[in-house]
Amino acid sequence: MNRIMQEVYGVKASTIELLHRAEEDIADVFRIFEKKAEYNQAKVLSAFHEEGISERHLLGTTGYGYDDAGREALDRIYAKVFGAESALVRQQIVSGTHALASCFFGILRPGDTLLFVTGTPYDTLEEAVGLRGEGDTGSLKDWGVNCKVVPLLEDGSPDYEGIRKAMDSTVKMVSMQRSKGYAWRKSFSVSELGELIAFVKEIQPEVICMVDNCYGEFVEEQEPTAVGADLMAGSLIKNPGGGLAPTGGYIAGRADLIEKVACRLTSPGIGGEVGATLDVNRLFFQGLFLAPHTVMESLKSAALAARMLELSGYDVCPASNEARMDIIQAAKLGTPEKVCAFCQGIQKGSPIDSQVRPEPWDMPGYESPVIMAAGTFVSGASIEISADAPIREPYAVYLQGGLTYESAKIAILCAMENIL
Repeated sequence: MNRIMQEVYGVKASTIELLHRAEEDIADVFRIFEKKAEYNQAKVLSAFHEEGISERHLLGTTGYGYDDAGREALDRIYAKVFGAESALVRQQIVSGTHALASCFFGILRPGDTLLFVTGTPYDTLEEAVGLRGEGDTGSLKDWGVNCKVVPLLEDGSPDYEGIRKAMDSTVKMVSMQRSKGYAWRKSFSVSELGELIAFVKEIQPEVICMVDNCYGEFVEEQEPTAVGADLMAGSLIKNPGGGLAPTGGYIAGRADLIEKVACRLTSPGIGGEVGATLDVNRLFFQGLFLAPHTVMESLKSAALAARMLELSGYDVCPASNEARMDIIQAAKLGTPEKVCAFCQGIQKGSPIDSQVRPEPWDMPGYESPVIMAAGTFVSGASIEISADAPIREPYAVYLQGGLTYESAKIAILCAMENIL
C-alpha cells in the first residue's frame, strides 16, 4: 500500500507514518466497535430468522404493490430490530428529511406546536417546518403549526429548565436530533435521549417524542425507540442501508402513529398497504443484513481520521478515544481553504468521480454554501466515504462513512496530505 500511496496518490512517507502511528494508538478502540457490531449483527440475523425470510421475500412488485410479502416482512424486521411496535420502510421516502417531514405532517394539526429540544434542527428541515424561508411553500408554519426551539446549553447538553418552560398545552410533539449535524457538539447517546424523553413525558405524558436517528443506527446496541421514543426516522442511504440501498427511508415507532404517517406518505384510506418495491427488496434486505458490519467500518474510519487530525494539532469532535453515538467525525480546520482541501482529498480517494474537484455551492435547503465530497456508488450516500461542510465559522469539516476500512484509509490519507 505504501508504494501505491506514494507513487499514485502523491502521499508523502511522513503522512503514511502518521497513519500507522494513529492505528497503533486506537487499536483498543477498534475492539470496542467490533463487539458492538457482533451484538447488532446477531440482533439483525435473529429477526431474519424469526420472520423466516426466503427467496420469495427478495422479489419485487409493480403497480400498486398490493400484497408485497417482502415489503411487509421488511417492515416487521425493522420494528423487531429497533424495538418498535411497527415500521415503514419505503423506497418512496426520498431522504431523511422527507422521512422526518412525513412524521411532522402526518401527526401535527393546525394549532399544535412542534418543540425542538436539541437546538435548531439540521439545515434541510428548517424550511420544511417554517423556521426559515418565505412564501407559501406548504411548510408547517403555512399550515398553522407553531415551531419552537430550545437551544442547547453552552456545553452542548439539553436545557432542561428551558424545556420545562416551553412545554405549554399546545405542544403535541417534541423533536430530538441524535447527531450533531453541522453543529460543533457531541452527538447524543441513546441513554441520554432516554433520559430526555423521560423528562418530557413526566411533564406531559401524552406528548409525542420524535427522534431524528440519521447517522446513529447500529452505533450502539439500542435505538431510541427501545428507550421510549414514540417515533424515529432515518435514511436508507445512511447506516441501515448498509451501502446497498439505492434510495429510501424508514420510520419506526408506535403502530398508531406509523399508520398516520403512512396515510400522509400515500393517502388516507391507503396508508402502508401499497407501494411497489420494483427491484429493491433484495438490496434492502441485504443492506440491512450488512449494516452492522458497514457501520463498524465507518466507525473505524472516523476514529482513524480523528487520531490523525489530533496528532496534527487539530481540534476534533469526538476525540479518537471517546465513545461514539453516530458515524460523524467533525474537525475544526480553521480556514475555508483547508475545509475545501480536505474534502477534495476525500473525493480524490473515492472510487467514483475521483477526478472531480468539489467546490462550495448554494445547495437547496442549506443556509450557507456547502462543499460536499462524495465519490459514491449511490449518489449522496453518506455511509460510503464522504465529507462535507458549510462554509462558515468555525470552518469545521464533517467526515462520515467508509464501506470498507481499507478503502477509507486511502481517502483519509489523501485528505490529510492536502492539509498538512
